[in-house]
Amino acid sequence: MATKTIPLTYKGHPLRRKDSLIYYGSMAEKYIIMLQILDQKKEQDLDVATRVSVQLQLTDPDLKSRDRVVKKTEKDSLYAAMDVASVWLTRALSGK
Repeated sequence: MATKTIPLTYKGHPLRRKDSLIYYGSMAEKYIIMLQILDQKKEQDLDVATRVSVQLQLTDPDLKSRDRVVKKTEKDSLYAAMDVASVWLTRALSGK
């Protein structure tokens, strides 16, 4: 019997990570969040993000990458960045 892997989600939206980039949301929807870890420090054996860029982007493939960015900010922790990302994505997808 094959096991189906369940994707990682946060507040109902999928998370995907590639190196220092984290994508939050689905490319099938109109908006997605891109989080980029800009700086990190060592805490015991773990790397902890100390500066994270958050961008709300359109998923339209016909736009240039610069034109896709709707909003952007920087936060001092991954937790704070995910908090803002969740609010921005929820509001953008609801049309508010």
